[in-house]
This record gives sequence, C-alpha cells and structure tokens, in this order.
Amino acid sequence: MGRGGRGTSTTSPDAPTTAPATAGALLRRALRRNGRDLGRGYPLLTLWQLSETLVPVVIGLVVDQAVDGGGLGDLAWTLGVLVALFVVLSSGYRYGARFIKQGIEHEAHALRVEVAGHVLHPRGARTDRLAGETLSIATSDADLVPMALHQLGYAIASLVAVLVTAAYVLRVDVVLGLLILLGVPAVLVAIQALAPLVARRTARQQESTAAASGLAADLLEGLRPLKGIGGEDVALRRYRAASPRASDDTVAVARSWGYLDGFTTALSGLLLAAVALLAGRRALDGDISLGELIALVGLTQFLAEPLRGLGDVSAQFAASRASAARIVDFLATPRVLAPGGRAPSQDRPELVLDDVAAGPLDGLSLHLRHDELVAVAVDDPAVSDALVALLSGDLDLDSGRARLGDVDLAELSVAGRRRHLLVVSHHGGITEGTLRTTVDPGGQHDDAALAPALAASAADDVVRLHPDGLDRPVRAGGSSLSGGQRQRLARARALATDRPVVVLQDPTSAVDAVTEQAVADGVRRLRTGRTTLVLTSSPALLRAADRVLVVRGGRVVAEGTHADLLRDVDYREAVDR
Repeated sequence: MGRGGRGTSTTSPDAPTTAPATAGALLRRALRRNGRDLGRGYPLLTLWQLSETLVPVVIGLVVDQAVDGGGLGDLAWTLGVLVALFVVLSSGYRYGARFIKQGIEHEAHALRVEVAGHVLHPRGARTDRLAGETLSIATSDADLVPMALHQLGYAIASLVAVLVTAAYVLRVDVVLGLLILLGVPAVLVAIQALAPLVARRTARQQESTAAASGLAADLLEGLRPLKGIGGEDVALRRYRAASPRASDDTVAVARSWGYLDGFTTALSGLLLAAVALLAGRRALDGDISLGELIALVGLTQFLAEPLRGLGDVSAQFAASRASAARIVDFLATPRVLAPGGRAPSQDRPELVLDDVAAGPLDGLSLHLRHDELVAVAVDDPAVSDALVALLSGDLDLDSGRARLGDVDLAELSVAGRRRHLLVVSHHGGITEGTLRTTVDPGGQHDDAALAPALAASAADDVVRLHPDGLDRPVRAGGSSLSGGQRQRLARARALATDRPVVVLQDPTSAVDAVTEQAVADGVRRLRTGRTTLVLTSSPALLRAADRVLVVRGGRVVAEGTHADLLRDVDYREAVDR
C-alpha cells in the first residue's frame, strides 16, 4: 500500500496480505515508512531541546564573562552567542516539529486507507464489529497510533537534554553531576510503577468509547425505522447502558493520568530541590562562581520539563500501542471469500443447494434452473438471513454442497462471483452521492439503459419526484430518503447489474400493496431469461414466481405454485394478506 499523498498501489483480490502481525510490528513499520521525515525531524527536535538546555549555561557565561568584571567586548560576544542560540532554538523546533507532524499525518492517512481497504476489499472482511466501531478504528485509533512517532522523538530529545545537563554539572561539581545521573533514572523507574495502570485504563477506555460511538452511529442510521416500529425506548436503553461505561472509563483514564502527573511532579521536584540546595551551598562556600550558580539553578528549573516528558512517554506509548493492537486485530480478520477459485464454465449457471447444513439451515435443498423465478417463503427470519449469508460467502457449510454451475460457492473466484451472482440483502446499503451513483455506482449505463431497472423496481417515481432527477443528491446511508425509497433504489441497483443469477431478500417489505404488485410485475418482466431467487412473504411476488418453496425449520417442506400452496392452512396464514 502506498503512502497517503505519495502514490498508491493496486493489488489483485487474491494478493497476499502484508499487514503487521503485532502492535509492535505496526509501530516499527510506521517508523520505517516515515524514516525520511523522522530522520530530519528528530535531529532538529533534539537540537531544539539541546538549545533549551544551553540557555541557562550561556546566561551564566554572560554573567561570568561580561557582568562580573568583564568589558563591553565580552558582553557583546556573549550576548551574540545567546541570540544565536535562540535563533537555533526557534528554528530547530519549528522545522523539526513540522517534519515530525508531516510523518504523523502521512502515517495516520496510510492507516485510514489500510483499514478502509480491508473493509472494501473485493473478497470482503469477516468482522462482527459495528460500522461505528470500524469508523472509530479508522479515525481515532489511526490518529493515535502515529503519535508514538512524536513520543519517541520527544523521548530522544529529552534524554539528550538530561545527559548534556549532567555532563555540564559534572564539569562544575562532581557530586551534583552524580546526583543528577543517579537521581534521574531512579525517578523514572519509580514513575513506571504507575505506567501500566494508565496503559490498562487507556486500552479499556478506547474499547468502551468505540463501542458506544459505534452503537450511537448505528442507532442514528436506523432512527427512522426505529420510530416506525416504536423502538426508540429500546434503542435508548441500549445506549444508556453503553454510554456510562465509556464515561466511567474516560474519567478513570483522566484520574490515572492525574496520578501519574502528580507522582512525576513530586519525585522530580524533590530531586531538583536537592540539586538546587546543594548548588546553593557550593556557591556560598565559594566552590562555584555566580554564573555557574545561575546556570545550575536555571538547569534545575529546566529539567522539570524533560523529566515530566520522560515519565509520561511509557504511558503515552502504551496508548498508541493499544490502538495499534486494535488495528492489527481488525486487519487480521479473515476474508469472506476464499483466495483463488474458479468461475463457472457456463454463461448461465444454475444455483444448486444439496442437503445444506449451516447455522439454522438443516438439510436445505433447492435447484434454480435457467429462466426461472423462484420464491422462498421462510418461517424464521434467522433462516432467511443464514441463506443470504451462505450465498454471499459469509457463512461456511457444516455439511452438504452449494454450487453455482460446476463450481462450489466456496471455490468461486471474485471475478466469477461478480460476473454471475448477485445477492442483495433486505438492508442493501446506500452511500453518499446521487441517485445515479446509487443505482449505477460504476457509471456504466446512460439514462435509457437505467430506465427499465428503475421502472421494474418502482424507483422511477423517486427520480421523477425531484427536479434534479437522477442527479438528486443522496446523503450518507440514504438518510435523505425514506425506507421505501432506499429499498426501491437498492432493487434498481441489483436489477441494473443484469447478473445471470440474482438473489433478493424481502425486496418489498417497506412498500405499499400497489407498489408491491408493480415490483412483482417488473421483476417478472425484466428478469425473463435469467435466474432469480426471491426470499419473501409478499403475495404479489409469490404469485409471480414460477415455483414457491416453503421453508420451515431450516429445510424445504413444500413446493408448488402459490395458488396450489394456498390449500395449506399454515402457508395461507403466513402469506395471505
């Protein structure tokens, strides 16, 4: 995968995945592929921190060389050194931070593209995460992972600052230097006792926040149908159960960071107070000059910042690592469709299920012949969903055989599936764009070619109702459309593909009886010469079908025309309305 903004690469649907296997591997890859930016940013950031360290040293030099008995020339050159130091300091941070930020943004974008590519891969991604959770991984986690690049740069710069400070203090006074060299590691080791607490709470907070965000996003997307069935209270209770967990975990993270900051400030404050006290006594005894005392006091105050930064690094890094682990786990989810595979040798293959067992399917058999519209009346929505999942490749067989022509569905290639088979669930997704891009995402058809599919799905009314026609804007998730309009457009999209075999699940569940009859007539007319399987309880579609299969308990228990099957009391009660 190419870096965001620096070129892209394409791979075949069957190309092997190269996603890192661990969170550490993901972070190491981030370092490698942003090496150019970081290779320039880290030295400049270190130069900035080093310049910050030298400011009190140069001020002490000004005092010793110019103020305390020196001449105007001494004052001029020492002030010149101080000015030059501030120029280097300012430029180092400005450009160093820019390069590092550039690397962070490139990495965040690359991770977002990688997560999106995994979801949109032609072979699909088998994951039980809500859409909102996936969005959280592609946004907040993708943004948090590359923050480790900044954390590492700041840790390097802070460590150099501490070592330079210790070196200077050793030159001035060995005891003071040793106090810093031994005290700083001791403080850092003590601080690490709280770092695992922050890391654990951060990981838990990321999970609970993503779950709450995902639930909120999905509830908002389905708000209109929920209102239609009076399910707002149930949805609200679900969110009220998830939201407090996220809130409590967020407060716990903030509390643990407070503990860490307070502990760091207290320990580093004690160390720096000891250094300042000892330096003051050395100055009173005449062992160090006034300028050196000023430098030591300034360095003591300055050290508080890098010490705090070094203390926070492990906890901050743990947060990035937790997000990296979530991304790695997501990228490791298996593909829906197997790699490789074959395509049916026939142009119009038959769809055959033979004694299939999978989930609630229990010995289901069906045979769809050429030029046939077959309706399946299912007593249990779970069985309908399982059949759709099996035909889509989302559900594996426990036993039996499912094939399209002469190729088992499990061995069907992506290209073969795209050419021969289309499975449309009852909640076919609608993306942001226009009516035209909704019905014809690939832009393969003109208005005349789309007209039959629009008419057959009763979606032509949706087009005529707006002055922009097919160019009418559609918001994400189809939120600007009614449930019935979304269903019509999903049907039109399926019919416009003109696949040899099309499977439709409940294609008229959100329309009125008049539209239902129009859709049944349209599907019958437009799919002549092709194979169509419809999972439905619609009397209009059942009447239009060549055959009706009645499925109860996960298997076919009756077969015939709609008129013949109406003699069965159970069938009549289930479908007649």
